[in-house]
Amino acid sequence: MAKLRFATVWLDGCSGCHMSFLDMDERLIDLASKVEVVCSPYVDAKEFPQNVDLTIVEGAVSSEEDLEKLRKVRKNSKIVLALGDCGVTGNVSAMRNLVGVEAALKCAYDELSDDNKGARPNREVPKQLERVSALHEWETIDCFLPGCPPPADAIYHILSSLIEGKEYDIFNYTRFGK
Repeated sequence: MAKLRFATVWLDGCSGCHMSFLDMDERLIDLASKVEVVCSPYVDAKEFPQNVDLTIVEGAVSSEEDLEKLRKVRKNSKIVLALGDCGVTGNVSAMRNLVGVEAALKCAYDELSDDNKGARPNREVPKQLERVSALHEWETIDCFLPGCPPPADAIYHILSSLIEGKEYDIFNYTRFGK
């Protein structure tokens, strides 16, 4: 039996969902026997590949770079799973929406910087969108697994179901999105 092509992507979030994914411990070995990891922060893939069977997306959409990644994921994935509260609702990342982009950057770099010199990063920061958004506000998402982060048991359960071809999520499997 051919292995399912599997990917994970991390957008604007804390990486807690990927850490919870790793908390599956020995169950990762069971999943690894059924999937080929083609893209992930855990592997050295520079570009998101084509013909992916299942992609987990962690984090919210806060920049043009995030939006471009999400669109590439949707175009090249059969099933997209929004993992964690940031992907499902925007969560902590979306708190920036209360004050706006410029106020958030001013606070982070000008008011709270260690050296109080207000130096912005030397490297290019991706262009920020006016609003941080949940994934389904931009693209069709097939499954949702909320939690901050979702427990490893829940991640294993939904991944096992999807890998076996079952249509499942905690919201009784409904397709959401544009």
